[in-house]
Amino acid sequence: MRFQFILSEIAIGLRRNLSMTVSVVLVTFVSLTFVGAGALLQQQVSAMKGTWYDSVRISIFLCTQDSQSASCSGAATEANKDAIATALETPPLSDYVSEVRFESQDEAFEEFQTFADDGLSAYVTPDQLPESFRVGLVDPERFQVIQESFSGSPGVEEVVDQGEVLEPFFAVLNALTAVSLVLAGVMLVAAVLLIGTTIRLAAFNRRRETGIMRLVGASSVVLQLPFLLEGVIAVSLGAALASAALLLAVQYGVTEWLALQVTSFDYVSTTDVWVTVPFLFLGGVLLAAVASLVSLSRYLKV
Repeated sequence: MRFQFILSEIAIGLRRNLSMTVSVVLVTFVSLTFVGAGALLQQQVSAMKGTWYDSVRISIFLCTQDSQSASCSGAATEANKDAIATALETPPLSDYVSEVRFESQDEAFEEFQTFADDGLSAYVTPDQLPESFRVGLVDPERFQVIQESFSGSPGVEEVVDQGEVLEPFFAVLNALTAVSLVLAGVMLVAAVLLIGTTIRLAAFNRRRETGIMRLVGASSVVLQLPFLLEGVIAVSLGAALASAALLLAVQYGVTEWLALQVTSFDYVSTTDVWVTVPFLFLGGVLLAAVASLVSLSRYLKV
């Protein structure tokens, strides 16, 4: 009987405040979509960093005959190359180095041809490109150690960290993540306020019924539970819509389109979305519960 009463009260509340309930569903949908998108975007950034930073190399470019660097007085000599190789293979620098590969001018020219168009490559010859040492690091964040050790050394024209090229790109992605989370926060605040308003309106509309129930001995739990469940149901519907939107976006926008256009790294998948979904529901239900209980504690006193 008590369970049937609660269900009937929930149905009455949802029917009387249909427009407000729809508003709660939509606001929750938008806010949790932003939350989920921010979480997935942060996972994507972490995955890309892990993939790209593992392949980041420090390039120690050697002097050529035409180099203008102050440390160059002509092409790097064999003695210069041996000194660099020895320094990289012995402590303390060897503790930071995972691998060393020497790239000749012919190898550099072959790599250059893979990126340059035919018109440009026709004007470049192998002797115009510098030899280099490609250095892999145990910890890519410690590139300064190698950079400071060889910058300005005899035979070295320039030391380039490939990770510096990636930093602006990751900074943009992190900024997008922050923006999405800020928007999600604003929308969540709006959702909480809207839930509270909806609960207050429902409690006001049914103040006579709740007063009678209180007089006949109904407990606070029985009186408050229908209102609480109304907010939880509305938020759960919003979370379900947000989850469906994220699944569709990742499945069709990422897995079946973006991943086929750019194959340089791994992307988030629907598995990552399914991992995120329970947190969306849990966070939404907790927000609805807190907003409802705060409102009920003030407006359901009879």
